[in-house]
Amino acid sequence: MWERVFEQIVRSIVKQGTLDVTLPSGRTFRAGSGAPEIAVEIKTESRLADIVRNPDLGMGEGYMDGDILIENDDLRGFMGLILGNMRAGNRHWIQNAQVGLGRQLRRVSQFNPATRARKNVAHHYDLSAELYDIFLDDDRQYSCAYWPSDDITLEEAQLAKKRHIAKKLLIEPGMRVLDIGCGWGGMAITLAEEFGAQVVGVTLSEEQHKLGQERVAARGLQDKVDIRLQDYRDVEGPFDRIVSVGMFEHVGQPHYDEYFGKVREVLDKDGVALIHTIGRTNPPGITSPFIAKYIFPGGYIPALSETSAAIERQSLASTDIEVWRLHYAKTLRSWTDRFEAGIDKARALYDERFCRMWRYYLIASEMSFIAGHQVVFQLQLTREIDAVPITRDYLYG
Repeated sequence: MWERVFEQIVRSIVKQGTLDVTLPSGRTFRAGSGAPEIAVEIKTESRLADIVRNPDLGMGEGYMDGDILIENDDLRGFMGLILGNMRAGNRHWIQNAQVGLGRQLRRVSQFNPATRARKNVAHHYDLSAELYDIFLDDDRQYSCAYWPSDDITLEEAQLAKKRHIAKKLLIEPGMRVLDIGCGWGGMAITLAEEFGAQVVGVTLSEEQHKLGQERVAARGLQDKVDIRLQDYRDVEGPFDRIVSVGMFEHVGQPHYDEYFGKVREVLDKDGVALIHTIGRTNPPGITSPFIAKYIFPGGYIPALSETSAAIERQSLASTDIEVWRLHYAKTLRSWTDRFEAGIDKARALYDERFCRMWRYYLIASEMSFIAGHQVVFQLQLTREIDAVPITRDYLYG
């Protein structure tokens, strides 16, 4: 039974390109036609059943456990084939039902009060510091880099990202800046060193807090940068500027009004905020079950429609909205290349299953920006409509 249902799912999705499938019984079938041609083998009947019940989670766990084998381990090609077809509208009703149910349950799955938010953050960001050393740049920027050209390094692209954001914030020496979700302190350090800002950075990760403080002390910036282990909801203002990079994805849709309400509360009357977040170009949806279980519990990639609605409800003005399309795909490709080059170190820290999980996460994420519906939004927000220049010339001087 499972083989028949599985075959129906695959044939309903794969129309463009070819997928050759070997089933646990040894039977094979071909779905679609034309290039690219990808071959996979499902080794166990139980894994086949898992995929039928929950295609996203079943595929991810099957790859992690070695129950799904892709010819030449071409995970990037496989993900591109599947996501490209889904973007073209080829889906099975089981997938549509899963999305529909997920939307109904968003208030539960994305409910992130302070205690739950801390637990979710620890799940990912309190992993071994040595793991992040393997694939991140020297500044530990764990968000989309900015690639003004293809012939620059990851380090240069991440610095370009920080400087681009600083220009949008119109930073001046002495300004008080709040960094919501400051990570390991890289943005805060740059704003202090290069632009003379006084920065308060907040994170819920104990590992990020510890290392961030160490980095600040090593630079002699204790009088300019204050890295706190604190929930953004507990911060008191006012601040001249607010920056948040790669944190809004962890807020959860039920908390959007709370988040932007806090931004407005602590932002000075003439202040500027810059929110940098992964977003989706299609309508509001759900988080990948695989990502929610293994990578970012409580996380959600927002649509611009639901984000803008919350901004409007909190009486903030959207003074600039920039959409970065393939920048994150390039960033993730760099991370994957570095992770694969240092995979022996990752195995020593964890095990082969973890390494396969992490590789699946990185490559699936990369392909979601190439063949799926994901982009990056940069939202410049103010309380007063004239708080920033009325042209974008100031960004490119």
